[in-house]
Amino acid sequence: MLWTLLKILVFVALVGALAFGAEFLIASSDYIRIVLLGTEYTLPPLIAVISLAVLLLGMWLLLKVAGLLVALLRFINGDETALSRYFDRNREKRGYEALSDGMMALASGDHRAAISKAQKAERLLRRPDLTTLLTAQAAEGAGDALTAETAYKRLLQEDRTRFVGVRGLLSQQLAAGQTDKAMKLAEKAFALKPRHTETQDVLLKLQAQDENWVGARQTLTAKLKSGSLPKDVHKRRSAVLALASARDALAQGKTDSARAESLEANRMSPDLVPAAVMAARMHIDSGNARAATKVLKAAWKSQPHPDLAAAFAQIAADETPQARIKRFAPLLKLLPGHAETKLLEAELQIAAEDFAAARRAMGDIAESQPTTRALSLMAAIERGEGADDVVVRGWLARALTVSRGPQWCCDACGNVQGVWGPLCDECGSFDTLAWTEPKTSGDAPALNTEMLPLIVGALENKAADEPEVVDAPEPEDAVVEGEATPLQEPEPATTR
Repeated sequence: MLWTLLKILVFVALVGALAFGAEFLIASSDYIRIVLLGTEYTLPPLIAVISLAVLLLGMWLLLKVAGLLVALLRFINGDETALSRYFDRNREKRGYEALSDGMMALASGDHRAAISKAQKAERLLRRPDLTTLLTAQAAEGAGDALTAETAYKRLLQEDRTRFVGVRGLLSQQLAAGQTDKAMKLAEKAFALKPRHTETQDVLLKLQAQDENWVGARQTLTAKLKSGSLPKDVHKRRSAVLALASARDALAQGKTDSARAESLEANRMSPDLVPAAVMAARMHIDSGNARAATKVLKAAWKSQPHPDLAAAFAQIAADETPQARIKRFAPLLKLLPGHAETKLLEAELQIAAEDFAAARRAMGDIAESQPTTRALSLMAAIERGEGADDVVVRGWLARALTVSRGPQWCCDACGNVQGVWGPLCDECGSFDTLAWTEPKTSGDAPALNTEMLPLIVGALENKAADEPEVVDAPEPEDAVVEGEATPLQEPEPATTR
């Protein structure tokens, strides 16, 4: 309020001063004489002052027009000016609007519109690091692989966008199934950004699929150093790679190398069943039964498995059934309540023809955890005790309808495969197989009922007129809900 009043007073004072000055100049009888180029001009004081003001205004306008002309010439010449900055800001605004619209179109699934907006944004922004990436992703979504590949290759031209371009081309090659090209791109991406977790995983998977175990170990070490892999997981996966390398060496006849690699795999991961089995067999081949026993017991305590029992039987393959039961006793005491322990003890007693002891060993597992193997064992017990064929067929018929029990299942895709490997046969994932019961049965294949794993070793066969107890009963028609179902001949198996 006070400031407004002060401004009014100043304005009034200035107007009064101008009026007083004008009156003074009008009342003056003097004249101002100006001589310019030999011409004399005589002006009253007021006219002289007005002429001076007009002259100054004209000079100011002339300078402004001159400045405008200079700026226009610089603009035409391509130099940065206020005018060029104005147009640049306007173009940049429209470019970012087009880029934003393109990203929204891409997110909404309108890939063709996204490509169009990206091209418009590229013309306005001249930022290929942004617009080319949008074009590539939109083209991929639209199924235009050629446009996407061209866009990714453009990103390779600059250092700051090279990794993005390589990664985009890598994803394209993986989608096309070109693993050789994908391997080279993954190695290049890994060289550009060795700490990038996704690149490490892709490279590791490709190296494992290519059975490049040495390269896979280097990648695994890089993952550990970058902090993207815990130490315990690193040890486990290193053991898987060592085991895979040992298998290859054994297949090539390099026994010493296979032995060293298998022992290293078992040292790094004692609970890895295939590593324990291979290490134990290496000890058995070298005559070191004590070391083989120690390896198998450690693995059994962590994860009871039929393959461990089969390897434990190989330590003394020619022993009698009674001697085998005695030797297996310490192993059975490690986890007496585990289902695999009960099944193993029952199999040992069946091999020794002590069917009552086999029934006691089974307990209630046939009811509480019914599996193909458990019910097949019950059928063998019933047959050994002289039960009617109807009873035996009843157990075998049930065996065809229940779960097959724990198997090698892929944690990534759920695929079930009969033999363990470093990679899933279905999705190619590395170190995802676990000995567990499948979550879903799916379309189960025809079963070859698994009676007994090969823990009985080289036992003598019985007389030809008396069926051997460890073998499955002869194929008969199994009645299931009133329909005859052919039962396939059971087969022993060491891997499930």
